[in-house]
Amino acid sequence: MPNESKRSYPWTTTLKDKQVTLRLMRSDDRDALLGFARSLPEDDLLFLAVDITRQEALDQWVHNIQTGQIRTVLAEANGKLIGHATLNHNALQWTRHLGEIVLLISPDYRGIGLGGLLANELFSIARELGLQKIVARMASEQRGALQVFERLGFRAEALLGDYVIDRQGRTHDLIVMSYDVTGLTE
Repeated sequence: MPNESKRSYPWTTTLKDKQVTLRLMRSDDRDALLGFARSLPEDDLLFLAVDITRQEALDQWVHNIQTGQIRTVLAEANGKLIGHATLNHNALQWTRHLGEIVLLISPDYRGIGLGGLLANELFSIARELGLQKIVARMASEQRGALQVFERLGFRAEALLGDYVIDRQGRTHDLIVMSYDVTGLTE
């Protein structure tokens, strides 16, 4: 199955007195992810490349998991979805050595190290896939996200002017950051 990882899931850890379980997303997690997305503050959803509050977007997500194009690690606490980390990778493109990361965490679970934990899971999966670099894209106004990715070791590579458009039709600059996965193993 293309979604399988060499890592053993699920597994549980404690972050600042909160027990968190990590596992790979399955097809039957679509509705839970939809509920999670719809529970997030509008600011968190403003600049996502795909509107994950729409069912058809999550249907495509599930399809991409089944084909192996994306891998999603879910974080749960008390049986509730509290975050995810997704690695998008297309082996058929000329950027087949790259993966793209998306991290989303419930506001109640930010600042406890969950973002770093999820990112490290994706770094391991990226190494298993033989990827050389992971890319993160965000609007320039997303200062918190920029700081998180900088702490994870990402560095800015490009600023693209008026490259993304929000739900209100306003354009924003896009920052592309990257992380050298191969540097972890050398």
